[in-house]
Amino acid sequence: MHLGFDQTPATTPVPLDAAARRAAGFPVPAAQWHGDSSVGAAGRTASARTARFGRSVDADFLEPVLRERELHLPLPSAGQLLRAQFPHLRRHFVFEYYPWYQTDPYVHWSETGYEPPHGIAATTMPRLGAYSSADPKIIEQHARWMADMGVGAIAISWWGRGSFEDRTTPLIMDIMRDHDIHVTFHMEPYADNRALSFANDVLYVVREYGEKRNWDNFLLLDNADGTSAPVIKGFRTILPPTVIDCKGQLQTVPDYQPDSVWRQQNEMLRAALRPTFDRITLLADSLDVGRTRDAGFDGMAIYDSYVRPTTWAAAATNFGGNNLLFSFAINCGFDGFQPIVPRHVCDIPLPFEPPVAAMDWNDESSRIRAQAASYTRVLESFDRTLVLQADPARYNSRRGFFLTYVNTFNEWHEGTSFEPARHRRDLLPEEAEYRYHNPVNGSWRMELLQSLLRPLTTDR
Repeated sequence: MHLGFDQTPATTPVPLDAAARRAAGFPVPAAQWHGDSSVGAAGRTASARTARFGRSVDADFLEPVLRERELHLPLPSAGQLLRAQFPHLRRHFVFEYYPWYQTDPYVHWSETGYEPPHGIAATTMPRLGAYSSADPKIIEQHARWMADMGVGAIAISWWGRGSFEDRTTPLIMDIMRDHDIHVTFHMEPYADNRALSFANDVLYVVREYGEKRNWDNFLLLDNADGTSAPVIKGFRTILPPTVIDCKGQLQTVPDYQPDSVWRQQNEMLRAALRPTFDRITLLADSLDVGRTRDAGFDGMAIYDSYVRPTTWAAAATNFGGNNLLFSFAINCGFDGFQPIVPRHVCDIPLPFEPPVAAMDWNDESSRIRAQAASYTRVLESFDRTLVLQADPARYNSRRGFFLTYVNTFNEWHEGTSFEPARHRRDLLPEEAEYRYHNPVNGSWRMELLQSLLRPLTTDR
């Protein structure tokens, strides 16, 4: 179904090559490079307090001036409340899933000059090596790992109709269905004028992967009132019109669209789906309460690991106070690879998150410190998102809504993967020169998440 929206961009993008776009934090759709999130883009504006690295990387500007009293609801109590409200609780934990890896030729593993299979664009080598996302054996292993961890849904990183990710979706859904894992979509910046086709593209995935499959494992999220409906998350939705790049130059954001365009799209989408669903939940990746509301989104789902859990209570209060939903991701921090870029282009890597003392990845004690910091972030983010959403005094609970993304299953570029890595002892000699960050136990993130989720989603 085509809604007939004008496809003319509202702004004229500045013509930048791929390397310059990356350096400014802009997406590179042809390479499925998604650039900054809405929060990251906001950190590059002239009004942002933090200017290091050409963008905000430590989220200091998000820290509340007055820290509200934190609620300390015991996790077992949160689990009881959630299980009583939501009959399929495991489907409310959604892995961010990236089906963009290819091997013939290599795609994504070979970003910015890396040479797979031994040299990949990641700080850590996956246990499965440089795999293809279209390999049924790989998808089957992923599904088994997800089910074992207690996660019941994935959000596919979707890059437009006819893209490799779109073509691979039916196979992924077939295999995930066999493991009772449901599927929703993370709408990426697949074109600079993507906002103008947002409603049509969401309708496409709902019809193609929901309606045409008789809703076999398209994620229809349960609400506490017994209804269920689709939930879709957008990336780079609430953007500033200009940003400052890493050279200090003002750049026009090529995929910026005003909030009125997003509102028109969202309202038309809801109208088109109303004969089938009373509602569809649309989430933006923004901490700007006013613009999220003005753009017609139902709330926010934050992707960035740099938005620290210490800031979440204030954000939940701000959004909930404006009758907007909030979702914070269970995450393990950030350990991104350093791109190989032309000398005339600055592409400064983001630091390890959470902050640790000066790192030497050749030193075992440094690697242990990094793992401890990441371990603590998983626990902290798990605790905070559950406690905030289960709090009966907050808007999510009053609306009967609960949703937590897990960031991520396999975004290996950013080092956020819960997918198992190789044990350090199993790295090949040909891989040693790349100085990968693989830990002694490459499965520790998977094992930790399993220990947290399975008791929560199982009524003991």
